[in-house]
Amino acid sequence: MSRVIVFLVFPDFQILDLTGPLEVFSQAERRRPGSYTLRTVALEPGMPAASCGLAVAAEAAPTPGSRLEADTLVVIGGRGTPAAAGDPRHTQWVAQAAGRVRRIASVCTGAFLLAAAGVLDGRRATTHWQSCAELAGRFPAVTVDPEPIFVHDGPVWTSAGVTAGIDLALALVEADHGSVLARAVARQLVVFVQRPGGQRQFSAQLAAQRPTREPLRTLQSFIAEHPDADLSVPALARRAGMSERHFTRVFRSETGSSPAAHVEAVRVETARRLLESTPDGLERIARAAGFGTIATMHRAFRRTVRVTPGEYRSRFRSG
Repeated sequence: MSRVIVFLVFPDFQILDLTGPLEVFSQAERRRPGSYTLRTVALEPGMPAASCGLAVAAEAAPTPGSRLEADTLVVIGGRGTPAAAGDPRHTQWVAQAAGRVRRIASVCTGAFLLAAAGVLDGRRATTHWQSCAELAGRFPAVTVDPEPIFVHDGPVWTSAGVTAGIDLALALVEADHGSVLARAVARQLVVFVQRPGGQRQFSAQLAAQRPTREPLRTLQSFIAEHPDADLSVPALARRAGMSERHFTRVFRSETGSSPAAHVEAVRVETARRLLESTPDGLERIARAAGFGTIATMHRAFRRTVRVTPGEYRSRFRSG
């Protein structure tokens, strides 16, 4: 039985938020005919234009009160999201549709439209990293997690920015038809790896603020280049020429995280890279990344990546 996937767009939507997931489902349909039927709808008359200027031939959305014949509703994000989320026509339509589909999803800032419609109340969700704080502030009933590339909470799925919509769509295909089909689509789209939702939106170096003080900039580079060194607070404070208390305070102020949190993020990133690209055993990788033991590395992965090192390798090992 074909699953009907409906994409909701509005003026000034982000084109990749639509075309990325749309192509994932389209490729799945080509490989397994009859798996998906795809529709793009809009409440506005005519052809809504994306923020890049490209207009799409969207169908008229079913009127309020009429039955939405769909398995999944995907709400797209983009520059026009604030206007759509502030429009009662859109919020009411989404709220009604959410009760008539098996699952509902958002791409990027489309989460704001779900939140405004009450769909995310009491649920965990994510959105583009630049908008996570705003989403949390405007909708306190939503538990906003700024790190994952997508979040699955019951029948509701939300994703981070732009390309994360592809990861979300691949996860939906996997949930519907298994990992073999999802991986085939990922290979066809030349997606480097099929990332699970626990993947962070940033690498450790991108996530950390760049310090203004030279000793801390040099120290940050040292941590990245020597994850297996003694990176305890006393050792780092000595290298920075500061007292431990002063160093901890300045490091947090300059980078936005504690020394321990930053070191762990770098070590996890190092271990991830080794798991992806080398045949080394877990014990060797744990030492090279600075964890010392497999057990310590395992706990760090469970806490931050939300999968074990072994599970991570099975998903991401190249070749």
